[in-house]
Amino acid sequence: MSAQSVTALHVKGLEKSYKELRVLRGVDFDVARGSVFALLGSNGAGKTTIVKILSTLLKPDAGTATVLGYDVVTHSANVRESISLTGQFAAVDEILTGRENLVLVARLWHLKDGRRIADDLLARFQLTDAARRRVSTYSGGMRRRLDIAMSLIAKPPVIFLDEPTSGLDPQSRVEVWNTVKELAGQGTTVLLTTQHLDEAEQLADCIAILHEGRIIANGTLAELRQLLPPTRVEYVEKQPTLEDVFLAIVGAGSAGSAGHDRSSGSHE
Repeated sequence: MSAQSVTALHVKGLEKSYKELRVLRGVDFDVARGSVFALLGSNGAGKTTIVKILSTLLKPDAGTATVLGYDVVTHSANVRESISLTGQFAAVDEILTGRENLVLVARLWHLKDGRRIADDLLARFQLTDAARRRVSTYSGGMRRRLDIAMSLIAKPPVIFLDEPTSGLDPQSRVEVWNTVKELAGQGTTVLLTTQHLDEAEQLADCIAILHEGRIIANGTLAELRQLLPPTRVEYVEKQPTLEDVFLAIVGAGSAGSAGHDRSSGSHE
């Protein structure tokens, strides 16, 4: 099997500067097809810049990047046909209903039977009960799920999620995590940027740590753990975190809580 057939994203020597500020200083990584790749780093590390380059919104100063074998500079149209981008803020029309948002995007893609596609996605993302409600009444988690659903209208093989849980409450974060896991389970390649360690740990098959414009570590969670010295075993009483308590009380991830979220009409 050739390298191209198993590699969805290939990045080599990527550099980008804004005047005197060097944001990317020679970034290298590969992403396997059908995997979840987490780009982990603090604010200003260059995560969004990488996503913009890979999605053809920004040209690199040096280096190369390919998506499914297509160069992001010389074959940008092919790249755009192969990807979907969900930014840090949900790009949904709050005046329209959830279903109308999906039908609108299907029409923009000139897809036949947009209503059926919309209904299928509403069911897939557990939004059927809220389909006829205006998006302005949706919670943060529901808006994010709708935003991701809109990104999947054209069934892209590669999806970029730029800090998809930014600003969400713990329960909504879990909803988005479940959505990402479902995407990966169906063979979609996902590049996820985040600054939350637990998010990368929960979702990623492979994790790259971006620091000051360079990848300083890259591997599976098990491989990254091996970079640390052997741990010393100590027996201590572990107290539940506030997040543990919160999720236990509200029953995050259960069908009952999801149904309540859809029908309550509350704002985030």
